[in-house]
Amino acid sequence: MSARIAIVTGAGSGIGRAAAVALAARGYRLALAGRRAEALEESRALLDRPDAHLVIPTDVTDAAAVAALFAQTVARFGRLDLLFNNAGTNIPETPTDMLAEADWRRVIDTNLTGAFLCLQAAFRTMKAQRPQGGRIINNGSISAHSPRPDSIAYTASKHAITGLTRSTSLDGRAFGIACGQIDIGNAASAMGSRMERGVRQANGTIASEPVIDATHAGEAIAYMDSLPIEANVQFMTLMATNMPFVGRG
Repeated sequence: MSARIAIVTGAGSGIGRAAAVALAARGYRLALAGRRAEALEESRALLDRPDAHLVIPTDVTDAAAVAALFAQTVARFGRLDLLFNNAGTNIPETPTDMLAEADWRRVIDTNLTGAFLCLQAAFRTMKAQRPQGGRIINNGSISAHSPRPDSIAYTASKHAITGLTRSTSLDGRAFGIACGQIDIGNAASAMGSRMERGVRQANGTIASEPVIDATHAGEAIAYMDSLPIEANVQFMTLMATNMPFVGRG
């Protein structure tokens, strides 16, 4: 099959949906993964040639469900060229000393363990297939660099994604597997739209922050995978130009 094959996790909304639209427009064949089948079907309806793509409801914290996602993708398309490792969750601002263990585990299980399970399955698939290799793009976050107030679980999970990216980039060299990371700041999505309404700043004030259309994130992911496997965008930061990230806040 000449088309490139990709799995997009968290494909039912936001950045995952934007990435799916951008990739499908370039002729990719996609497996759309996420928890909500209806949302995945809504994403598929937006794609070029909807029937050419798979919808596979998947809980990324469930190792068996992740294994089934990759098995079904390879059974349908024959190989895997790209994983956009995007699924994630967050919780409301919570002071560190008041964070419930269950909330900590929910964020870490989804954002870190889920990302690892998908990354590991992609690594195994790409290592075993012929021609060997492929690309993995992890969705980090601006929080992979700098925290917001009272966000210790989310921030820890996203800092850990950077470790996953670096280790996989190193370990994948022998097998033609490239791994990069996109760190997105203030994309207009279910998780990012609250920025316009006003969010707490480091000095305790509440301020509205600029956002960017999620389609820009989709286009950036498509660019990262447009490079030959000999080239890799190791880290890309894509953000609203005037968001309060660069500088002192």
